[in-house]
Parts: sequence; C-alpha cells; structure tokens
Amino acid sequence: MAPRLDLIGIVVKDMKASLAFYRELGFTIPSEADVEGHVEITLPNGLRVAWDTVEVIRSFAPEWEPASGGHRMGMALLCDNPAEVDTVYQRLVKMGYHGHKAPFDAFWGQRYAQIADPDGNVIDLFAPNQ
Repeated sequence: MAPRLDLIGIVVKDMKASLAFYRELGFTIPSEADVEGHVEITLPNGLRVAWDTVEVIRSFAPEWEPASGGHRMGMALLCDNPAEVDTVYQRLVKMGYHGHKAPFDAFWGQRYAQIADPDGNVIDLFAPNQ
C-alpha cells in the first residue's frame, strides 16, 4: 500500500491566535485547546489537522528554524460558491487578518482569494465559477 495523506501540521507562534483564525474558517476546535502546545482535530472528510507551538517542535528538533522568504505551507479551502469566497475573505479582513490576494476570477475557472493566518501562512479560498 502506498502512503496516503493523513495529517497536515502547522507550526505556530501563538496557539490561541492561530486557532481563533481557523475557527473563523469553520474548523471545530475546542476552546480549551488554546493553552495546549499540540492540538489535533479530524475534519469531516477524515483528514487530520494539527497545530504545534514552536516550543513543542524545538523540544524534539532543537535546530528547527522557520522557513524564510515566503509562507511555510499552503492550504486550500473549497467554498460553496463564488460569493462565499468574497464573503469569507471580507469578513476575515475586517477582523484584522491580512488579505494576501483579494478575490478575483482566475483564468483556471475559479473565484480565488488568499488570506494569511497569524503566522503568515497563506490560505487559499476558492470555488468553481458557475
């Protein structure tokens, strides 16, 4: 059997701030997780997402340094329709999150936008243009 994608891990500076952002994207994360060094959830499709603080990562990899020159990971979230891309993007920007790329109609047939999480990771929001 070939390996299969099971978990996406995100290294964070501030667990509470990061989890607040992902809750705004619809992730169900218990509030008591805000004080943990490692948090893991399972999405409805079975994929797991985990957050680890820099301190937790350095506890087993003391040489770890954050990537430089760009964001450290990518994640794309499918919205129900093009209008939802705009709505989610605008709501997050109004909350103070950094809009990396405002919604636009991409040549590949999607409504597409990018928003940065508190650690600078760029999250894609997209929906097929109908």
